[in-house]
Amino acid sequence: MEKIKLTVEGKRELEERLKELRNDLIPAVVQRIKTAREQGDLSENAEYHSAKDEQGKLEWEAKEIEAKLKNCEVIKMDDSDRVQLGSKLKYLDIDEDEEYEFTIVGTAEADFTKGKVSIESPVGQALNGKKAGDVVTVKAPKGGDYQIKILEIIG
Repeated sequence: MEKIKLTVEGKRELEERLKELRNDLIPAVVQRIKTAREQGDLSENAEYHSAKDEQGKLEWEAKEIEAKLKNCEVIKMDDSDRVQLGSKLKYLDIDEDEEYEFTIVGTAEADFTKGKVSIESPVGQALNGKKAGDVVTVKAPKGGDYQIKILEIIG
């Protein structure tokens, strides 16, 4: 099985989420189930069924995180001035004339809404190994290309 690549921050976030699941969220749902059981007839007890469903989802998430942590390889950045896994950077979308900032991460921790872009995505692949000042062409998945300029590699 191929190792899951995580940044130091990504591993820490997974460990924190697992701790939250195991110490807070799952025990709270177990308590809701216990309370709902005490109300008697479970066949029509919506609170009981809702809590059981939530427990299943939380347990599944915890097991997925445990598997990722067990099979991860933490990637530490070298002192290169090139974009690599873990790099935070600012870039200019030349077509839109807009500046953006994000971090290049492994697929397991990618979340565009949090500014984390997978190194395996079209943008990640185009930027990997490039330096500040470089202009790269990104092949968009739905067709069409666009150009971006790396303004700064922050870390």
